[in-house]
Parts: sequence; structure tokens; C-alpha cells
Amino acid sequence: MLLPGATLGVLGGGQLGRMFAIAARTMGYRVVVLDPDFTSPAGQMADEHLCADYRDPNALQRMAETCDAVTTEWENVPAESLAFLSARCPVAPSPDCLAVAQDRLSEKTRAREFGCETAPFANIEDSGDLVHAWSVIGAPALLKTRRLGYDGKGQVRVNSLDELVAAHEQLGSVPCLLEGFLPLEREVSVVLARNAQGEIAVFPVAENQHRNGILDISIVPARVPEAVAAKARDMASRIAHGLNYVGVLAVEFFVLKDGRIVFNEMAPRPHNSGHYTLDATVCDQFQQQVRALAGLPLGDTRLLSPVVMVNLLGDVWTHGPRWLELLKHPGIHLHLYGKAEARPGRKMGHYNCLAPTVEAALELAMSTRAAIGITD
Repeated sequence: MLLPGATLGVLGGGQLGRMFAIAARTMGYRVVVLDPDFTSPAGQMADEHLCADYRDPNALQRMAETCDAVTTEWENVPAESLAFLSARCPVAPSPDCLAVAQDRLSEKTRAREFGCETAPFANIEDSGDLVHAWSVIGAPALLKTRRLGYDGKGQVRVNSLDELVAAHEQLGSVPCLLEGFLPLEREVSVVLARNAQGEIAVFPVAENQHRNGILDISIVPARVPEAVAAKARDMASRIAHGLNYVGVLAVEFFVLKDGRIVFNEMAPRPHNSGHYTLDATVCDQFQQQVRALAGLPLGDTRLLSPVVMVNLLGDVWTHGPRWLELLKHPGIHLHLYGKAEARPGRKMGHYNCLAPTVEAALELAMSTRAAIGITD
């Protein structure tokens, strides 16, 4: 058990690492960040920023010597870097868990092993598998790269074999999955924490809406029957236990029109759809990340208020952000990530809208979203 005064390391310097660093330092820990960007959001908040490549042997040795435990804000850190660190200090989540989440075939296969239903899919190792995959899945379908796809990247909708062939070439002819479409009613996610003692704490289920493949808003509590929410929490917990997972884990599900819950994907780290916890739960997802990494008892995940989280992308900066439209509302909490450059589609921040009811929170979110120039 690591108590305040210990040093925690994080691989990755983006906004998730930044919020981890803030939580850790608030709780009395020192923080070391390894990230090659000297302007990294997490590096701004760290006690020490190792500005180097993730494979840099000197930086990794420094982290191993300095840190009492290491986590990551990004699942696609080089495997050899994780292996180096895990041989010298505790690393959570483990390299094995990260490896599962790095590959869509692995995560869907493991999810099925733990009793979760998935969309129908066919594996494509190379172009020789395209015809068979199409015969299994058919139209309409979604071609997804097995690795490195996020926020709508690395996936193409296809409606014919010819389109599949062209899409596979467009994606670089890398290993892919071809997934069948399902009759979706909505999408939800579960964020939970699990520590090395096997204790699990699950946050309230979020209902997520996307725009151009990127999360737009999260509504909490999700507007689904309690039986559906309970099933999602149970499935996410089974995955965490089955993987012997330590850390914060996010699991995304499809809710079908017939009420079934289908596993979509998981993220072995805090998640965009869990940002509502920063203002609306007793303990937030980054405090839980610190607690799980340090081997502490997990915090209280109780929802204190209905809340809607709104993502702020770089598009909002095109004509200058109108922050007063948000800050004049006492129920809105603004979080900006300290990124040096705003680009269209880049996550620059978010805000949480708290209100007595989920309907009022959603109304506040949608009205202010329009007032600052976010358009559908």
C-alpha cells in the first residue's frame, strides 16, 4: 500500500494523464510523467516531466528508479517499455491487460469468454480473408482496424465486397475486423475501478451520444431501465475480474432495441465518458485510478447530482470560445486541458452540467452547447 509521499508515474502526457496528475498531487503524491511532447498537458502538472520517447532507455530507467508504481493514460504505449518497467516496479494495469485492449480481436474474444455478447464479426489478417469475411457478415458492415482505432478513426462503413476491398486498402491493408450492424437503441458505458485485492467500485452508467465518431455528450444516469443498467455493470465487472484487472476500466456497450446488451469495446484507463465524475460523484475516476494504483481501498462512487458532460473540440476555437456563455451558469463546471494548439476534432476540454433532474441537466447542456457554437 503506497501512502501520500510516494511517487507515481504515468506513461502518456495527454488530458487523462493531466487529470491523473492533478488527482495524485491533490492527494499528496509526487508524479512523474513520461511523454515526448514538451508542451504535454500532463507534463504541466507533474513534479517531473521526462520529455523523451516512450522507448528511451534512460528515461525508462529514470522512471523505474524514481517511481513506486506506474500507470498509463494510453493503452498503445510500446509493449517493450511496459515490460521493462513491470520487471522493476509495479505497473497497473498489467502489460497483459493492456495487450488485450490493444487488439479488437483479443478484446472481443475475451469478452465472449466472460459471457458477454458481441456484434457478429469476422477476422481479416490480410486481403486473402476479405471474401470469406464478406460471406460471413454481409451488408451493411463496418470495417475496423484491429489496432490504434479511436474516436471514429480506423473504420469505414461498407455495403459491398468491392467497397470492402477498397476500404481495406484505404486502411493500409492491416489486420482488421469486419463487424455486422445491429439494431441499436442507444450506447452506454460503465467506468469502474478494481484494486489488487479484487475490490470493485462501479460508477453510474453513462448514456453516450457521438458526433462524427467522437463522443459529444454523456448523460448520467443513463436513460435505460435499471435491469439494463445492472446487466451492464455486471458484464463490466465480470470482464475486470476475469482479466484480474487493476486500475480504472471503461467498457462500452450497445443497448439493442430488444433490450439486449452487447459488448463493443473497452479502454484500460479513465475514459471520456467518465469525466462527469469530476463534479458529480463522491470520488472521481482519477482519484480511483490513484487509489487502485496505490493499493488503497476504493472510493465512494455515489452520484451526487444528475449530470450531462459536453465535450469541447477544437472547432469551438474557430471564432474564439465564448466562455461566459458557460460560466454564467452556476451549475456548469468547465475543464480545459491546457493543450497548446486547437485543431478541429481535437479534444480541448469538457464541461459538466449539474441540475436537479437529468432532463434539466440535458436541457442546460444542449442550450449552452448551441450558445458556444457547437452545431450538429
